[in-house]
Amino acid sequence: MLAWMVRRPGRRAGAPVSRFRRVAASAALVSFAAAVAVMFARPIDRPIAFPVSVAAVTIALVAGWTALVGRGLRRLSAAVVAAFTLGGLIAFAGVVGLTTVLVTAGLLVTSGTAARGAFGRHRPKGLMVGAARRGVLLVNPRSGGGAADRHNLAQEGARRGIAVVTLTERADLRSLAEDAADRGADVVGMAGGDGSQALVADVARRRGMAFVCVPAGTRNHFALDLGLDRKDVVGALDAFDLAVEQRVDLGQLGDRVFVNNVSLGVYAEIVQSDSYRDAKMGTAAAMLPDLLGVDRAPPDLRFTGPDGRAGSTADVLLVSNNAYQLHSLGGFGTQPRLGSGRLGVAALRVDRARDLPALVALESMGAINRFRGFHQWTSPTMRIDSARPVSVGVDGEALRLPPPLDLRLLPAAVRVRIPLHAPGTPAARPGVWGMLPSLIRIAAGRSPA
Repeated sequence: MLAWMVRRPGRRAGAPVSRFRRVAASAALVSFAAAVAVMFARPIDRPIAFPVSVAAVTIALVAGWTALVGRGLRRLSAAVVAAFTLGGLIAFAGVVGLTTVLVTAGLLVTSGTAARGAFGRHRPKGLMVGAARRGVLLVNPRSGGGAADRHNLAQEGARRGIAVVTLTERADLRSLAEDAADRGADVVGMAGGDGSQALVADVARRRGMAFVCVPAGTRNHFALDLGLDRKDVVGALDAFDLAVEQRVDLGQLGDRVFVNNVSLGVYAEIVQSDSYRDAKMGTAAAMLPDLLGVDRAPPDLRFTGPDGRAGSTADVLLVSNNAYQLHSLGGFGTQPRLGSGRLGVAALRVDRARDLPALVALESMGAINRFRGFHQWTSPTMRIDSARPVSVGVDGEALRLPPPLDLRLLPAAVRVRIPLHAPGTPAARPGVWGMLPSLIRIAAGRSPA
């Protein structure tokens, strides 16, 4: 088993936080304490009401925290559980008291809302720039299940004075982006998935154009990390107007650029599952027992760990464009920084005979970073060797490449324009069980990193 030191990405521990976040964290803690006091004060002398109240408040609290830190289906499921639990408390009001239940529910909701504000968001920062002189938007009409057509991107782009180029079935995206540069474009945008974003961003880097990301793909992880509202697809076009421009790193695998990550080992097989797109965490938890079973040979991956020791290996290896705040293999967190100048590396090594139950449980809870075989570090470069071709997922695209694989970071490689109204990236949030200690740190004026 590896014995590497974990370096968690994100804001430096001990860094000061804003007054608003400190007040919000204090409000979350006070509301939580008050909810516990109110709920337990009245039924404490009732043998039935007391244990039921304790169980309901605990379930509502854990489900509420899970909804706060989770995303997608996990967040929705947790929110439904919390709502049903609070509804059950109200139905139980005849024993506990309606006023007690309503006050407790209100305090729990207040606590969750304040906690969300306490963790906050990282607002886009950079140089204010004027409108594009000649903007070009490349549109993949098939990406995201036809998201471009649903949002009328071609018409919206033309209305803003942007030259729109829609990809046909046999069109070469790189050639179209190069052609835009040849015709004098100073800003080029891509409406499509992360693989397309990476390709066009690479052309923008090489040809000196600024880049605009339009989240018209399936998952749009890059848009999330840039601080865009992934639901406001049309609003992303405002980056062609007055905008904030910042330098962003790009990752490179051989001569191929990526904006998110390169996954290897077991995870490279998970991302190829048909069910992965709709249920990332559920798919990962369901496939792990088989992929990591005692009868399955571990992946042949060899690399140098952070301690400089060659020959290290892992069942799951994730190399990302900057470091992830990672709590689940199936539901990636955010990258708090896209300008650190270093690759983020996450490795998972499993003792198949004894570790699998704990791994599946922690993965299902979104607490994979607490697994003893999970380690993270950063590095400017990474080389991965193998005795045979390696299955990899590059920004979600499944490939099979000959070894060795050489990865590096391209620091401040591309100028990315972001709309002034972009909400920013969610601040790094701890797992469910780290919520209370993190709120205490924020209330004390320290970052929870």
